[in-house]
Amino acid sequence: MSNDVTQTVDKTPAEGPETTTGARIYRPLTDIIETEDGVTLVLEMPGVAAEDVDVTLEQRVLTIRGKVRPTQPEKLQLAYAEYGEGDFERAFTLSDDFDPEKIDASVANGVLTLTLPRAAEAKPKKIAVKAS
Repeated sequence: MSNDVTQTVDKTPAEGPETTTGARIYRPLTDIIETEDGVTLVLEMPGVAAEDVDVTLEQRVLTIRGKVRPTQPEKLQLAYAEYGEGDFERAFTLSDDFDPEKIDASVANGVLTLTLPRAAEAKPKKIAVKAS
């Protein structure tokens, strides 16, 4: 799995193509946890509901998109804003080690968790050593 690693603590605008809506697109902060069984991706996507997440895998490229529905309090006018609303997008190139049929995704409290299990043939094999 390859990815350019960011060294920032804030969500950052993606360096990708501009959108037709003119809205910002952010690259969600991501933690990657690797075990013998596979990889888990944990992506921070505040304001994105499960039905607004799109995860696709095409030609080994895993693309994650999250759409934020803008919030505006009724009968109130914004005087000052620090929080930038926008959609999220991030892509990862996967090796052939993963089983695409068993990828699982869930969203809870603005955090998307993707589980990518390794294919059985890609898992490390323990070789027993016999005494002679």
